Formats: sequence, structure tokens, C-alpha cells
Amino acid sequence: MIVLYSSPGCASCRKVRQWLKERNLKFIEKNIFTSMLSEKEIKHLLMRSENGTEDIISKRSKVMQESQIDLDALSINELIVFIQRHPSILKRPIVMNEKTFLVGYDEEEIDAFLPSEMRQSHRISMETASEL
Repeated sequence: MIVLYSSPGCASCRKVRQWLKERNLKFIEKNIFTSMLSEKEIKHLLMRSENGTEDIISKRSKVMQESQIDLDALSINELIVFIQRHPSILKRPIVMNEKTFLVGYDEEEIDAFLPSEMRQSHRISMETASEL
């Protein structure tokens, strides 16, 4: 199952949502501001990201700039509580399923969420279009 972590007013989140709907892919959308992420969900996001906090936390967010917090100095439990209290520090959207993890909207990388048979037919139609 595809899970989309999003927020209202996020243009990239709308693009991902639209992309998923256009392809009739089932997904669960979690608004990070209206439903608090559980400890388990946050740990899962951190484990799935290749570079840990660097991949999913926006150092440019207002909270990060104002707090002057050193993420590397936090214990995992402190980090989880910090994310739960300040969900705006998370980069958005975060899209994941059993195999794929994507932060942001990338037209090429998002194709990884297509079932293999759909990816193959998409690739063929793209090749055909480029030959014209």
C-alpha cells in the first residue's frame, strides 16, 4: 500500500496526489498536521531514508532555524518527540510503499510506484512518443 504524508497548501503534495489518482493507484494520505505521527511511523520513516534526518527534515524550516537545535545531539526518542511537536520540519510530500521511498515530487522517480506491468507499458509509450 502506498502512503502519502502530506500537508495542506503543499503544491508537490497535490501533484503526487493527482498523479496517484490519475493512475488509479490506491493510497492512504496522512496529513502530518491533523494526525500526529506515531513513534513507530517516525522510526519507519527514518529507517527507510538513506541519509536519516537529512532526507526527511528541512533544515530551512522556520522551526529549525529558530530552535538552533542540533539534530545529531538528540537521542532517537528526543528526535521523535521533536518531530511530533513540530511536524512542519518534515519535508513534504513523503511517499512510500514496501519497496520505494520518495521525498518530494520527481516526475521520473515517482514511476517506481507503478506496478511493473504499468511501468513497462509506460516505458513503451514514452519510447514510441520520442520516435515521432
